[in-house]
Amino acid sequence: MSDTGALRRRVQAEDPLSLDEVLLKVQVHRKYLSRLMNAHDATRLVLGLLFLSRKAHAAPGTGVPTWSWLLGQPAAGGSGIRAAVSKCLAHWLPTTDAQGIDAGTRSLIPIPPPRSDEHLHALIQAIGSTQRVGPLLDQCLRDLSADQAGGSHYFTPVDMARLMVGAAVPRDRHRVLDPVCGSGGLLVESHRYVHDRVEVDPAMSLQGREQHAYTSQVARMNFAVRGISADVSPPGDSLAEPEREPHDIILANLPFNQRDWAPEARTEQSTRRPASLVNADPRWPEEPPPRGSANSAWIQHIAHALAPAGRAAFLMADTVANTRQPITRRLRERLLRDDLVECVIALPPRVFGHTQTTACLWVLNKDKSARPGWGIRDRRRQVLFINARRAFEQIPDSRARRLGEMNAALILETLAAWRGLSEHGVAATPYKDETGWSRSCSTEEIAGHEYSLMPTSYAVEPPSPERDTRSRIDELKLELADSFDRMRDLEIRLLDALEEI
Repeated sequence: MSDTGALRRRVQAEDPLSLDEVLLKVQVHRKYLSRLMNAHDATRLVLGLLFLSRKAHAAPGTGVPTWSWLLGQPAAGGSGIRAAVSKCLAHWLPTTDAQGIDAGTRSLIPIPPPRSDEHLHALIQAIGSTQRVGPLLDQCLRDLSADQAGGSHYFTPVDMARLMVGAAVPRDRHRVLDPVCGSGGLLVESHRYVHDRVEVDPAMSLQGREQHAYTSQVARMNFAVRGISADVSPPGDSLAEPEREPHDIILANLPFNQRDWAPEARTEQSTRRPASLVNADPRWPEEPPPRGSANSAWIQHIAHALAPAGRAAFLMADTVANTRQPITRRLRERLLRDDLVECVIALPPRVFGHTQTTACLWVLNKDKSARPGWGIRDRRRQVLFINARRAFEQIPDSRARRLGEMNAALILETLAAWRGLSEHGVAATPYKDETGWSRSCSTEEIAGHEYSLMPTSYAVEPPSPERDTRSRIDELKLELADSFDRMRDLEIRLLDALEEI
């Protein structure tokens, strides 16, 4: 009998636990392990066990450590269970083929700590008691995101991922890229989105890039446990060079205001890359992005990688939408001149637990003409602005906020109506501007507003004392952020001038 068949018989013979009971048990044991080791590594250890429960299977007699063998290990007996777990993880966990920028800071194989035998054994038995690993995996990734959110390496919340994928509208056989894929959540959601529509395993090309080696490994485990075929590149910086092939869909939860993006920032401080080499990059043919912030570089990197009818949806800090910084303003002008901007959505504040920075969701589209799969409205030379600043819900028993499934659906309904996109044979809903929520603008009108792409400047809420106060606060915040941008730009220019002396 195969190892998989024996495992199935073992699970069926045991008293089944409810999914809620299993989730609670896994959570309790993870928290205990977090007191014995780094919380991040404890969560990766749980994720590794979930991976083993689905992938560590082999024919009997091969001598390979398997999940069935691990389930049979006793809890007591020195370091037996810990050694067994380490042996199994070392054999089965996916490698990353190369070391990322965090090489040497953390082992890619989480090591079970001393005094963890009893909880480790109970954790293995809890995972082995259910065939529904998906919810356990989702919980594990949420925990991992929370553990590392302080370092801004959080994963995209599910409701935000569904909004982003729904805005990009991937189709079967599309080439989908996430240049900062993290745990791979946006690619997983793309697969689910298309699967729900074609009702078979989609023939998509899913590609992820990730800078950190251990996060790249998490993405590979995430895809493997879900049975999704995806290509995760060896760890590396996506901005280091242009994409080698065009993509139909690009999705990205970008790092905001990243300062160390430029190649010269990662070389010895005594050397400087000549400006002519930066200018030669095909991603920025007219002028290079500012060295003090990667925001503009990311936008141009994504735009350059799009196929002729490609679409992109990415998160971007508010300041990029209407800062008066000349180089960023000229970027917005070029994007509108090339008719790349399709929609900009102002998201609610504090829906990302790790930061107070407000953000917009940008949707780029290289072909806004009416066509199948996009919509029946010709929207060339037009941009849709959606002001979703107040579209949030409170998380129960918490001060935290989230976008929420209903608000994400409302945004997507507005975008679909503007495009004239029909689904499942249902006629497209007519679009009309709604005060304080959405407005369709021509690129000529936007040019008259200094190429501002801030939705709150177009989809303006009706006058009220509360709105006036909030608007003034928003204006002051943007003025302050704009001043910081100018200070960073001046700082970089001053350092460059000093280097040339």
